[in-house]
Amino acid sequence: MENSTKCKVAVLFGGASSEHEVSRMSTASVLRNLNTNRYEILPVGITKEGRWYLYAGPVEEILSGAWEQHPGNLPVSICPGLEQAGLTVFEGGACRTIPVDVVFPVLHGKNGEDGTIQGLLELAGLPYVGCGVLGSAVCMDKITANRVLDAAGIPRCAWDSMEAWELPQLDAIIARVEQRLGWPVFVKPSNAGSSVGVSKAKDAEALRQAVALALQHDSRVIFERFVRGQEVECAVRGNDDVASTLPGEVLASDEFYTYDDKYISGTSRVAIPARLSEEKLREVQETAVRAYRALGCRGLTRVDFFVEEGTGQVLVNEANTMPGFTDISMYPKLMLAAGESYAGLLDRLIALALERAAKSHGDGE
Repeated sequence: MENSTKCKVAVLFGGASSEHEVSRMSTASVLRNLNTNRYEILPVGITKEGRWYLYAGPVEEILSGAWEQHPGNLPVSICPGLEQAGLTVFEGGACRTIPVDVVFPVLHGKNGEDGTIQGLLELAGLPYVGCGVLGSAVCMDKITANRVLDAAGIPRCAWDSMEAWELPQLDAIIARVEQRLGWPVFVKPSNAGSSVGVSKAKDAEALRQAVALALQHDSRVIFERFVRGQEVECAVRGNDDVASTLPGEVLASDEFYTYDDKYISGTSRVAIPARLSEEKLREVQETAVRAYRALGCRGLTRVDFFVEEGTGQVLVNEANTMPGFTDISMYPKLMLAAGESYAGLLDRLIALALERAAKSHGDGE
């Protein structure tokens, strides 16, 4: 296949986010599995300070972080309003535009999953993989997502919240949380991902410390009732036609499914499908699709649940609009268990991005 016939895919990685390192790990897996016979791949690295570079070095340097010192790096930007949508590359005192067909933002957390990069790509007229501005922003903010789920009648565990300006009333808030949710309680930044800043508080003093930690990552804090039960996750995919895999179960090695569990140590184990009855597996699967639609998701999302011990109640935990794509990540594992190849999964996600863009411009049904 000639280079001119290939689909040009800009893969964004890194980012000004606490999940910068996870993005690099996910991106390494994506780059190793994209079909180079079908795609011309344009890796674009974003430093923690927010500098963008077109990168042409080896994947191994993305994993190690050494990519930032690669001598071939060229400053690059995405500019709204250009006649030709693509990457603006700055070299030798001049700039040029590289046309791009689709962007794969393999970015986790703030500035990646929260609607900001999606808004830039919309303004630039570039199709992109994953949820749009609204779905990304809603899912990223746990308080907002919970309000949407509550309004849609989709069950989740009992919760409460506070904002930084309410700190002078923290004693009253702690008393309210204890009364409504009991102990222990999970404390999370409303707008952060991958268990960053999350604590499990077992008493008022621990809750006070957990609030302080959460406020280091966001100005809004969410409190969630502890649910004893199984942690299960579904990989959901689609635009108008939406389908979910059967859920897989997280067998966390720690007291709860931590950032280290997910991405660093790899010590957690999974069971695919989850250890549930056929009836319960289908209930989780159907609830995943309901939550996906209610939250305004498109392209892909991983929807996480608790199945409560004793009651068997299926409770949504959260939705991740750009879940991890590392070798140990649940989203690709679930798709592979459903019979999809990793390369085929990436092909389908890119096709969904192009499909959505065509419809938004009136070019498709």
